[in-house]
Amino acid sequence: MRRLRLRRRHISWGALLVTIIMLLAQHYGWIDSLDKSIETSQPGTYAVVEFFDGDTISVDMNGTVEKIRFIGVDTPETHDPRKAVQCGGQEAAIYTRATIGNQRVRLASDPLSSNRDRYDRLLRYVYLPDGTLLNQQLITTGHGFAYTYFPFAKSALFIKEEATAIRQRAGLWAYCKPVPNEYGGYTSNPATP
Repeated sequence: MRRLRLRRRHISWGALLVTIIMLLAQHYGWIDSLDKSIETSQPGTYAVVEFFDGDTISVDMNGTVEKIRFIGVDTPETHDPRKAVQCGGQEAAIYTRATIGNQRVRLASDPLSSNRDRYDRLLRYVYLPDGTLLNQQLITTGHGFAYTYFPFAKSALFIKEEATAIRQRAGLWAYCKPVPNEYGGYTSNPATP
């Protein structure tokens, strides 16, 4: 019985010690500092090594460079050898580059989407360190279209964001003349020189 009481007392002292350490850490900002450190260096975030256009980047995944195609968004073409540069394409590419900057990105797959596309690019949602979903942001700001030809979990959200961008004449909806295409989305007209 005496031994059991000592253990209980020992556990309560341990809990008290942990509580005191946590309060001190919070008071002196150690936790905030740790949070910032985790945001910038946590596993699962990757450095961008190349920007191709508004919806395609490549990242260094632990020494292997992988090309990433953003799930659920399509931006006007800038590098497709079969097509002319499309209206809004350069703006979308600049927007993606400027928005990511030198930040690391978090990538997430979608349970309804395949892992790779026919060009062997990884299909991913791209999150910024502040939690912004760049795929959605491109649609919201009018730099891209909701690409719903293939199923993905956020399709209803992306369609809603696109409808709002159209209504508000955001981005390319104000200065390009996108036309519906056979994939259930839009195609931008060729850029004017």
